[in-house]
Amino acid sequence: MMKDYQEILDFWFKEATPEQWFKQDDTFDTIIANRYAETHRKVVQGEYAHWRNTIQGRLAEIIVIDQFSRNLYRHDPKAYRYDEMALVLTQEALKVLDIHNLSKVECSFLYMPLMHSESLVIHEEALSLFEKLGLETNYEFEKQHQQIIARFGRYPHRNKVLGRQSTAEEIAFLKEPNSSF
Repeated sequence: MMKDYQEILDFWFKEATPEQWFKQDDTFDTIIANRYAETHRKVVQGEYAHWRNTIQGRLAEIIVIDQFSRNLYRHDPKAYRYDEMALVLTQEALKVLDIHNLSKVECSFLYMPLMHSESLVIHEEALSLFEKLGLETNYEFEKQHQQIIARFGRYPHRNKVLGRQSTAEEIAFLKEPNSSF
């Protein structure tokens, strides 16, 4: 059964809390798995492409791809498998859709695939967008993400789950506070 994108937005912005968005929570991950695993499968296969006709639908698709992937596949390489797909959807939205119909918090999730990118070029754009958005906390987190990418060219905290060899500098960095997201 096809889900309406409004169901995704209502779940994410009305039912879920900001604390659930950004912390590891097995119960929250299970709720997403039970309710949205099949939707996620269909979205990443492109079956909900019609959602892209509106900015709200595009946002819902990005949340499913970018955020739900991290909940569904925590500690698994699949958590990052769809990052490029989400990034392209964000980039397209920034060019063709009226993002002014979104709240600041909704925009922050539209921009989130930029923050998740391991490209320094993408982070330069993200810094500008998050700064214009006016959500200081999001902007500060983007600055931290950009600094990690500038220093290492990737997110060291992903190395283990992605099977990448960490450098000595990355290993030392990961022992520091706030080195992982």
